[in-house]
Amino acid sequence: MSFSQACYALLEKIPKGRVTTYKEIAKALNTKAYRAVGTAMKKNRTPVKIPCHRVVKANGCLGDYLYGADKKAALLEAEGVEVKEGKIVDFEKVLYRF
Repeated sequence: MSFSQACYALLEKIPKGRVTTYKEIAKALNTKAYRAVGTAMKKNRTPVKIPCHRVVKANGCLGDYLYGADKKAALLEAEGVEVKEGKIVDFEKVLYRF
């Protein structure tokens, strides 16, 4: 299994209405390669099926998304995650740790 595939396997465990961080994914993979996790998200060819929109920065800011930050916010809000000014509201409450 490639690094990207390992990241995607973890993404599929994140329930709707929750988010995780690049750092949490890296920790779950026993690495500090946070940027590599971001690169894997960027290379995701099926971004809604493999929910990379549920991965945000460690400070609760949305971060990048293939279809733009507005689309990422809309997808999260449709799942019940409140986003205000590009940041997750009640971040710790919706943070998913592996």
